[in-house]
Amino acid sequence: MSTPQSPLIHLIDDDEAVRASLSLLIGTVGLRVQTWADPQAFMAGFDREGIGAIVLDVRMPGTSGLTVLDTLVAQGVDQPVVMLTGHGTVDMCRRAFKAGAAEFLEKPVHDELLLEALQNGVRQHVKSRERTQIDREARARYAQLSEREREVLGLIVAGLTNKEMGRALGVSPRTVETHRANLFAKLEAESLAQLVRQYAALIDELSAPR
Repeated sequence: MSTPQSPLIHLIDDDEAVRASLSLLIGTVGLRVQTWADPQAFMAGFDREGIGAIVLDVRMPGTSGLTVLDTLVAQGVDQPVVMLTGHGTVDMCRRAFKAGAAEFLEKPVHDELLLEALQNGVRQHVKSRERTQIDREARARYAQLSEREREVLGLIVAGLTNKEMGRALGVSPRTVETHRANLFAKLEAESLAQLVRQYAALIDELSAPR
């Protein structure tokens, strides 16, 4: 697996003083920051594949933060979004969380609350990307299996012994053992527990009615 990217916080706020002060604050915990005064420029220019989080002001000229949040979610952007507002309401807060915001904080924002939200968000984002990468690699390895090897894998995950698999497939236990060894090698599995952990959910997904 490739080395994780250094997390980057995108800060979108039309107030230059706010951008400057929050950039300094976020930098104190070792996080990189890129500031944007214009939400449209942010949407056009930020790296959707990057690791990090987004700090987004609700009230901005032209395009509101909530509209930007809706667009990010619709585009499948997975970076956590922390919403900031100086004029928060219960309805606004509810809408932000319903749309997928990770946190909703009022200005002037409490330093520790913002830093905690960003650090938690970045940690969760890193874990999410790692899970996604593991799943992608598992799917690629699974695609290398023959049809019979996939059948054997399904029976292994179901808990059958070699003899039971042989009877189910109409082959000898020795043949089952050969298929089993081949699929363990192709899937790069070092143990039965690892095999089941990585592929049980995938097998259920692929076998589910569509």
